[in-house]
Amino acid sequence: MSQDKKIYTASGPLPAPRTGILTPFEQGTRVLEAGFQIAPQFRPLPVDVVFDKDVAITLRDGVTIHADIFRPVTDEPVPVIVAWSPYGKGQGTSMSVKGVFGLVGLPNSIVSGLEKFEAADPAYWVAQGYAICNPDIRGVVDSEGDSVLWDRQDGLDAYDVIEWLAEQEWCSGKVGMSGTSYLAVSQWFAAAEQPPHLAAINPWEGVSDVYRDLVKRGGMPDIGFARQLQEGSFFGKNRKEDILREVEEYPLMNELWEDKIPAFDRITVPAYIVASYSNTLHTAGTFRAWRRIASDEKWLRIHNTQEWPDYYEERNVEDLRRFFDHYLKGVDNDWTQTARVRYSVLDLAGGDRIEIEADSFPPADVTSTRFYLDGRRRMLVTEAPDDEVPVSYAVASNPNAVSFLTRFEEETVLVGYPKAHLWVEARGSDDMDLFVLVQKLDRYGTPLAAFTVPNQSAMAHDLTDHGATILKYKGADGRLRVSARHLDAVLSTDDVPAHTFDRIEKLSPGEIVEIEIDLFPVGLAFHPGEQLRFIISSANLLGTLMPAIEEYVGENSGEHVIHTGGAHASYLQLPVQAG
Repeated sequence: MSQDKKIYTASGPLPAPRTGILTPFEQGTRVLEAGFQIAPQFRPLPVDVVFDKDVAITLRDGVTIHADIFRPVTDEPVPVIVAWSPYGKGQGTSMSVKGVFGLVGLPNSIVSGLEKFEAADPAYWVAQGYAICNPDIRGVVDSEGDSVLWDRQDGLDAYDVIEWLAEQEWCSGKVGMSGTSYLAVSQWFAAAEQPPHLAAINPWEGVSDVYRDLVKRGGMPDIGFARQLQEGSFFGKNRKEDILREVEEYPLMNELWEDKIPAFDRITVPAYIVASYSNTLHTAGTFRAWRRIASDEKWLRIHNTQEWPDYYEERNVEDLRRFFDHYLKGVDNDWTQTARVRYSVLDLAGGDRIEIEADSFPPADVTSTRFYLDGRRRMLVTEAPDDEVPVSYAVASNPNAVSFLTRFEEETVLVGYPKAHLWVEARGSDDMDLFVLVQKLDRYGTPLAAFTVPNQSAMAHDLTDHGATILKYKGADGRLRVSARHLDAVLSTDDVPAHTFDRIEKLSPGEIVEIEIDLFPVGLAFHPGEQLRFIISSANLLGTLMPAIEEYVGENSGEHVIHTGGAHASYLQLPVQAG
């Protein structure tokens, strides 16, 4: 069992920057009257709210956790929305959360400060006849037990809390879940346990495979954000899971990592999933879960910004209410007439299109099209070149990359999953860490990018020149350690290759190997004369996903050779929409 493989380290008390006004333990019930403000910069409550603080809930193994519950002043039973994460339930007013809002350019006045970080705001939802449950999960703040990071244990614990909530006299028996990032991931695990009273979920961008999305993307030990999670988000009185040590101890896929992949085929609850093309932590996992969950009633909306502005945008909150009204309240509204997919097409020059309706993703009018690498002309061409022409770079040189261009002579839209199919060789080494990027250029060859957040200050430019990818979108990227190239025959499709990560296959001198690299899905428009650039490099092309985290540097040496044409016709496969 994976429990036997878990490694723990000591936790510690919540630091001052993560402490909010409601953090101190104080059990009891009171009514917050309409107009109440937790602090002057936050949104006032529009209605009276019953506030049950530090409610004790005992889990199946005897561990007691504590939750804050906000609910309407009414004798009528109401549904409840759960926010499951390690972020302390009282952190909404903390310096840390206010700092994140400042980073992306959101005013604190859009929320009440009573919400959990990345979660639904009681100020809105209680006024609409819902309760909000913000638990401090196992091992967090004052809750008992040892904390774990994105694991089946989250699902088992959430099951117990959901069923406890359903039995409360104020609850209608209908429970939903909502939230972004960690709160999205936990919903996959909760739904996979199939708690009887879980009626609907709303995962708003989140990983769905800890190994492939968080700690070993492409087989590379990129642990910068995992370190921030472990050291900066899990605080309590006992122990916390040491995922950094686990990566060292278990570099290949095993049962510990498999327990950190939700059982997608057991997720059958109605789901409203929200994704973006631009979050280099969440994008692959959100789309993977969308493809693989078994729910007959599932919807996907792909937005064109960053998750926090999108989550709190008024029209999106209202859209979510339509979903929850239907499944948690039984309202006979028009939700089921909503298009199963609503996607965006990015322009990167101010002309984004959003809310484009489709029955599937990619849409039915998309064709996967091969653009072959022409090493002689450094072009992308639609016919495989007859001549084999290798191109190479020395890892220690500048440039340590090669790229290929194509110019679109007519309006072209890409919507779906790109992938790279390459023939590669390592000289002076037995392995390669490869990074690839699909980049949009204007008609003059200038790379295009776009901020995903309202903050477009001088500091935001500094942060995003290299790194902070959640704040600025620069294209669809992918990566692969070549010794981890073995494909999973069950999970791989022609559009989305998946690797087993259960073996290491080093390269021999002179050996040319065939690899496939999945890139993040795209929705990207090219106007006549604009260009696409495909880059292959030994360097991390985009940098980190957030400021102030450790950047992964590829483990490379010697020379990388990319073979093109002839018997080794490498190509970039792009999802081209019919004009």
